[in-house]
Amino acid sequence: MSDEHGLGDRLREIRERRGLSQRELARASKVSHSLITKLEQGVVADTRMETARKLATALRVPTTALVARTPAEPHPAPEPWQALQRAVERPAEQPDEEPTTLGVLDGLEAVREAHFGKRMREAVDLLVPLLRDAEALGDAPAARAARAQLLQIAGSTLTGARQFAAAETALRRALDEAPDRLRAASVVTTWSWLLVRQGRFDAARDLAVKWADDAEPRMSRATAEEIAAWGWLLIQGHAAALRDNRGGEAADMLRLARSAAVATGPLRHGDVRIATWGPATVAYKAAEQGVVMDRPDEVLEIAPRLKGGTGSEYHRHRLDVAKAYTMTRQHGRALEVLGEVAAEAPEWIAEQPYARDTLADTIARRRTLTDQTRQLADLVGLPLRPRNSAFDTSG
Repeated sequence: MSDEHGLGDRLREIRERRGLSQRELARASKVSHSLITKLEQGVVADTRMETARKLATALRVPTTALVARTPAEPHPAPEPWQALQRAVERPAEQPDEEPTTLGVLDGLEAVREAHFGKRMREAVDLLVPLLRDAEALGDAPAARAARAQLLQIAGSTLTGARQFAAAETALRRALDEAPDRLRAASVVTTWSWLLVRQGRFDAARDLAVKWADDAEPRMSRATAEEIAAWGWLLIQGHAAALRDNRGGEAADMLRLARSAAVATGPLRHGDVRIATWGPATVAYKAAEQGVVMDRPDEVLEIAPRLKGGTGSEYHRHRLDVAKAYTMTRQHGRALEVLGEVAAEAPEWIAEQPYARDTLADTIARRRTLTDQTRQLADLVGLPLRPRNSAFDTSG
């Protein structure tokens, strides 16, 4: 199949090759017949990744056989990402005052605090001048190490904001600047996540597996950071394989990641990783399987044991919990969870299409909306119909 074909063309080609009618595919996948028809006729150009995975599962093909690479965003990026995009994609202007290594390292620590605190706007405001200053320091080892960290955080931030082209540029540069294998493995972990966000599951899996194979440590002699780096690569490989309908591979990688987490115990983000690591991290990913595999009860069963965490992985897990509540038609509980995440990490949730889609599914089942729900919709960028419409009878 040519990559020039749209999802509908690929869907029809594989369905016909399997000898299935549209109605038979609808029954097997639990995707509506009308949506399948609209996709194949080109009335609808695209669909959610979870729907594509259901269709791919029914057709017994990898999800990537149906979905194409997400196109890069138009240039320039919307605010506030324009300045960060320019900082990673264009040569930096010489700063007015000569920067120092100590000043850049102090600034890097401030960036890390803002990044881990999910204060994305603050992180961007700090990153832009720091990237300029770090480039002006030249090729000294400390300067290169600082640039690698700053570029990786920039790549992670841009990925979260769905500025994929700029994120890829940042991560390529970060990998080139990486002073050692540990930093390089950390960059690759972020890069694999970027590929998953784009729906490029096969590329994400291949990248993570290759690096995990190369980085596999001897447990008796490896440092905790080396084991954690390996574990994160496995986690990213698991996420890609799971979404690409490679359940056996995903299970193997999750099992190995769990053993790595047991070996290290919980680790806070350090000088190498830009995320926490430990048994809770693996547990969040294990719970995520319930949403991906359309088994929401598994998520809701695990969730009470995982409540009270911190960091982006925990917030992402809470979005899985909200989605699971929506899938089981417990829409009030879904709104409660989304509200909790918004209260803890408002800037982070504002950039999450997953939160927006889950909220849209929840609101679609409710006739009245509270002011709190409206505020949440405004935060995640979900447009609402006017109050006097049939959709909303509140007020």
